[in-house]
Amino acid sequence: MTWAVWLTGPPASGKSTVARALSDALRRRGVRAVVLESDALRAILTPGATYEPSERDRFYAEVADLAALLVRQGVPVIVDATAPRRAHRERLRNAVRDFLEALVATPREICERRDPKGLYARARGGDAPHLPGATEAYEAPEKPDVVVSGTAPPEESARTILRALEARVAFAAN
Repeated sequence: MTWAVWLTGPPASGKSTVARALSDALRRRGVRAVVLESDALRAILTPGATYEPSERDRFYAEVADLAALLVRQGVPVIVDATAPRRAHRERLRNAVRDFLEALVATPREICERRDPKGLYARARGGDAPHLPGATEAYEAPEKPDVVVSGTAPPEESARTILRALEARVAFAAN
C-alpha cells in the first residue's frame, strides 16, 4: 500500500531533519519512501524563485501533483515543505487516499534562532517580503493528523509519525 505524508511547519521548524529521520526509520523496516524536499524541488521547478504568492501556489500545486503521481505508481512519499496555505496541502489530501498531515510545531523564536538560511533576519531587514510565519501568514493545519515537536529529538518525532502512519496503512516492504 502506498501513502503520502506531508511534513508542514514554519521555515526552520525542523521538517527536513524529521523527514530524514522518518525516511531512515522506514528504510530500516524495508520501506523505501521518496522524500520530496521543497528546496531541492524549487531549484528544478522554479529556478530564480521570487516567492510571490501566485508562484508559490503554482509550486505547491506541482509538488502535490508530483507526490500524487508517485503514490499512484506505488511509491510511498514524504513531502518536506512548508506549504503555508492549507489549500496547498489539501490538494494532496484530496488526491491520495492514504494521506497523513504532520505538523512540526516549533516556537517562532526557536525557528529564528536555528534558521540556517538567515530567512528571518532577511525578513526583518525587508529582504524576504514573502516569508511564511514572518512577513506572510502561515496557515497551520486546523486538524493535523499528527503533531510533533520541532524541539524533540528527530528520531522521537519520526517514531510518533510512524505510529500514526501505521494506524492508517498496512506496511509492506517495497
